[in-house]
Amino acid sequence: MNHQVERFCAAAALLAALVTVGFGQSGPSASTQTFELADVRASAPRMAPNAGMSGGAIRNGVYELRNATMLDLIRTAYGVESDKVVGGPTWLEVDKFDVVAKAPGSTNVETARLMLRGLLADRFKLAVREDKRELKTWVLSEAASGSAKLVRAKSAGLRPGCGRQPAQPNIKVECRNMTMAGFVEQLPRIGGSYLSGSVTDATQLAGAWDFDLTFTYNKAQMGEAGDKAATLFDALQKQLGLKLENKVIATTTLQVDGVNKTPSPNPPGVEKQLPQRPAPEFEVAEIKPTAPGNTQPRAQLMASGLLNASALPLRELINMAWGFNGDELVVGPKWIETTRFDIIGRAFTGADAQFVDNEFLRLALRKLLVDRFQIKFHFEERPVNAYALVAGNVKMTKADPSARTRCYPGVPAGAKDPRQANPTRIGILTCQNASMEYFADRLRGFAGGYFEAPVKEQTNLKGGWDFTLNWSPIAMFPGGVNGVGRPDGPGDAAGNAGGGLGSASVPTGAITLPEAVESQLGLKLQMGKRPVSVLVIDQIAQKPVS
Repeated sequence: MNHQVERFCAAAALLAALVTVGFGQSGPSASTQTFELADVRASAPRMAPNAGMSGGAIRNGVYELRNATMLDLIRTAYGVESDKVVGGPTWLEVDKFDVVAKAPGSTNVETARLMLRGLLADRFKLAVREDKRELKTWVLSEAASGSAKLVRAKSAGLRPGCGRQPAQPNIKVECRNMTMAGFVEQLPRIGGSYLSGSVTDATQLAGAWDFDLTFTYNKAQMGEAGDKAATLFDALQKQLGLKLENKVIATTTLQVDGVNKTPSPNPPGVEKQLPQRPAPEFEVAEIKPTAPGNTQPRAQLMASGLLNASALPLRELINMAWGFNGDELVVGPKWIETTRFDIIGRAFTGADAQFVDNEFLRLALRKLLVDRFQIKFHFEERPVNAYALVAGNVKMTKADPSARTRCYPGVPAGAKDPRQANPTRIGILTCQNASMEYFADRLRGFAGGYFEAPVKEQTNLKGGWDFTLNWSPIAMFPGGVNGVGRPDGPGDAAGNAGGGLGSASVPTGAITLPEAVESQLGLKLQMGKRPVSVLVIDQIAQKPVS
């Protein structure tokens, strides 16, 4: 079953300056201002595959970034979109770090960003320089001078974020406390089949904003949407007063000349000298049985720190709380599959809101379920149905071993986007200098409900590879293969409804992910039984305690 839910995206950029006019008065050199103290370390693994960076606000004099790649740290420090950071080592977009730093009491986010430049130079020996080049990119600007229809953000403490809600046959994107720099970072993911590549902010709209955007996510559904149909481009112009164009612009880029993979050691006892993060739990939470007759599951993890779930079987809630995506990964009494509950939970607001992200909300939900349903559990290895990635007649290209390793939902600059020829195939993933281990690990996070368990890499292919993979969402196939996919799932992170996995391409030109992997990459996803760590419930109450 597809257990992923409609959820709010983490904001990806902070208060960036317009890149076509450089990186601000301070340029690429390190700031003379520094943090008083900083804890820098490798990030712990996250439950959600491909989880992005979180944090970026000041709380009680503490500046925090979590789960950030070196690319995230550089683009945040210099206020530049990701594609404007060029060069650097292969791991620039792979390894992830946490930065927790103490700053003087009067420090604002903009000053903290300058301090981050100094920290990167000091702890990672980061060396960067400006360069000029022409770049083909999407450019977001005002449709006309003063045409923007945005509202100033109402809460500066709220963690920036954009998230999607179903608004059949369209989707509604709600953005809160978002800068335009943060919005253009999210647009390629928000935009579905309309965009490929990055977006440059040319709006000159400073500060943070609140706004909503409703459009037809998949161009293949324009006919179904009827008079409610709206392309992303039309929606931006009519609803927000903004214009999105594809053009070649002269821009300033940031060349990475050198950076260390391991930061210099933390000062002794640094973790005891910095404030601790709040425990992941809800301030307010309510659980109640779903009203009879309501069988339409829905769940949202919101940027505002709100969990809103209705008509979800308890198994689904457990899957959300532990980051699972499969019936076989939780072993418990039969009733958890059918007994449905509604949950409303609210996490921190105000100064602590920067700590609330999807990981925080999942852990808070886990604690809530364990406490209210008095759950006792353990993990053990059990054989389950799972895919293995094996080699066939390989059709990928060997990569330049010096190129950055990355996988992203788009196509290379200047390349033809296959979604334009067949909008039923809205799933897309381009990988550059990716090992097969890296690809197998990332694929699950982009697959939108195709996989219940992690994919095991068994290709025996060495080195890095370049390729683009294009497939159709699982919802387009009415049947089921290998027990994967059913039509009653609440939807996935890409905005796709739940659905079954077909065994063959359908007349619309849609293609399943396993078919695409074989026909386009010359690899195979083979289903079989193998040992996987599963959660075994030893004790659980049928009614939640108050």
